[in-house]
Amino acid sequence: MHPDDQSLTEAGLAPQGRGSILLLACGALAREILALRAANGWTHMDLHCLPANLHLWPERIPDAVEQAVRKHRDRYARIFVVYADCGTGGLLAARCADLGVEMVAGPHCYAFFEGVERFQAQAEDEITAFYLTDFLVRQFDAFVWQPMGFDRHPELIAMMFGNYTQLIYQAQTDDPALDAKARDCAARLGLAYTRRVTGYGDLATALARQAG
Repeated sequence: MHPDDQSLTEAGLAPQGRGSILLLACGALAREILALRAANGWTHMDLHCLPANLHLWPERIPDAVEQAVRKHRDRYARIFVVYADCGTGGLLAARCADLGVEMVAGPHCYAFFEGVERFQAQAEDEITAFYLTDFLVRQFDAFVWQPMGFDRHPELIAMMFGNYTQLIYQAQTDDPALDAKARDCAARLGLAYTRRVTGYGDLATALARQAG
């Protein structure tokens, strides 16, 4: 993991507990949330990130979120969970309802970066697409290549990606270096490459609503 991303995903509260609202977020969204917070002057919102690698075991996300909510809720007027469903099969939404906290709407970050309605409208046409965000481009080896065993068994690529036809990079920022790296990711997987600038999508809207 890049040192900057590691510091973000393990940063905990930033800044230390001065706000009235806690954003309890996936570490994969740390950069984006901090950028939106700074751009909008949301100094009343603190950020606490859970490890991004929980996505490798989505069944662990609801328990991790509950533990963090119970740990921090007495210090804040409100907690907003900055996760979508993220492969929990509705379990995270049920847990958040039990805890009385809101969460981001949508099945996953690919949908809310694109805009959930737009993503769902084009989902059938992109059923053979594999998506990457800024974070996943930066952490492609740690979150895709190595966990799937491609570094040790490249023959698995054809088996696991044989039904995919394209890699779509949903770019939150305009970064030529990330574009080049995403192109390389597509080439390594043997997929056609598409770059689509999404910005922060519904994430910005959801956080603005909470900030207001």
